[in-house]
Amino acid sequence: MKIYNTLTRKKEIFQPRVPGKVGMYVCGMTVYDYCHIGHARVMVVFDTVVRYLRHKQYEVTYVRNITDIDDKIINRANENGEEFTALTQRFIDAMHEDERALSVLPPDIEPKATQSIPDIIAMIEALISKGLAYIGRNGDVFYAVTKFNNYGQLSGKNLADLQVGERVDVDLAKNNPLDFVLWKMAKPGEPSWESPWGAGRPGWHIECSAMSTCCLGNHFDIHGGGMDLQFPHHENEIAQSEGATGEKFVNLWMHNGFVRVDNEKMSKSLGNFFTVREVLKQYQPEVIRFFILQSHYRSPLNYSDEQLNDAKAGLTRLYTALRDVEVIDAPLESDDDYKNRFEKAMDDDFNTPVAMAVLFDLATELNKTKQSKEVERSRQLANYLVGLGSLMGVLQNDPDAFLKGKIHHEVKAELVGEGSEVSGTAELIRGISWIEEKILDRSEAKKSKNWALADQIRDELKRLGVILEDSPGGTTSWRRE
Repeated sequence: MKIYNTLTRKKEIFQPRVPGKVGMYVCGMTVYDYCHIGHARVMVVFDTVVRYLRHKQYEVTYVRNITDIDDKIINRANENGEEFTALTQRFIDAMHEDERALSVLPPDIEPKATQSIPDIIAMIEALISKGLAYIGRNGDVFYAVTKFNNYGQLSGKNLADLQVGERVDVDLAKNNPLDFVLWKMAKPGEPSWESPWGAGRPGWHIECSAMSTCCLGNHFDIHGGGMDLQFPHHENEIAQSEGATGEKFVNLWMHNGFVRVDNEKMSKSLGNFFTVREVLKQYQPEVIRFFILQSHYRSPLNYSDEQLNDAKAGLTRLYTALRDVEVIDAPLESDDDYKNRFEKAMDDDFNTPVAMAVLFDLATELNKTKQSKEVERSRQLANYLVGLGSLMGVLQNDPDAFLKGKIHHEVKAELVGEGSEVSGTAELIRGISWIEEKILDRSEAKKSKNWALADQIRDELKRLGVILEDSPGGTTSWRRE
């Protein structure tokens, strides 16, 4: 298996520090708002990495942190007039709901910054004792970047160029404008914790250094996150962690690419972001996951309705192949061509687009065996399709549930009127019943040669996003458009 290492800028054969075991840390969410599609990409990408590593028989310890104290959280809580802990808990709960919707398995360990204060303070003390950190003129504690010889190794930046780019009106509290804060002295009304330097709170970068090393040890296998964290966040993590422990911090760095909207990075500051919850109003969760995995994790991901509709069409094709086939519960054979091709793609830096192509090839053969009534081969192919799909967190639903599952909004309006408060399950059941009654009405119309009414019902259902699947013997089934 080869994985691209941002640190060395090349694909490397993956060799865990301890044979058979993998320690992986991924920078998680800052919980002051709902997760957007950029966050969803981080969650889905590294969930897929963990699923595949476990398929390869590695014992994985997956850590993804929660940043539950920082300036944005404090400002948002003040705007809302609530305690910051109430704000963060609400959005932690929302994040977990979004994860479950996207079939993202929970990490093995999910540390919070506010629960890691003693470890953070201990790491800062170690940095001060080694001369790598100092107390600034405003009482904050800063890391002295010029004291760390390898600063810039991850991002490819060098201190001389960074110094030239700094503004003249520098922060007079620091010895050097590039130095970054480890501990911030408390301001009136802000949350704070006691420390050897007075009441305050940690800087963002030190939180991840402390949480990762406490959960996985001073030296571990994989550190992941979005490409935007490469500098300065991950660069600063290396400086802090290696400075404090004297050991190599991480062997392999993985960074997923940006999500773009109209060729601009999706971000809250630009106002061009879409929350997972907003997108779920239009698309099934599995469609969003499939959309994310259609692009290689290091490539930019262009968000658009067209791309999501392509993902929906692709999943519909795969589930249609699985429809009406009994999936046998049997392990995948080691010498099967489909499995080998799938693993070859995933072994090449988790190439999910190529792995997906294998799923579509499987679906093509499955459709042929269904037509030729090769029952046992159909069951075997369906088993492979579901089994390989599980490694990407897809194709785990009942085919009919997916193909009929999300009734078009207009079906609900037709049933119960706009704005009616009907639960999701009740709406689904009533929607399916209504559609199937319409199909029966159409069948009766065709029997009585009332072709105009039959066409009218078919067109009405099509307008509502329901496609009928007809055969010489009548309507055999239906699916969403």
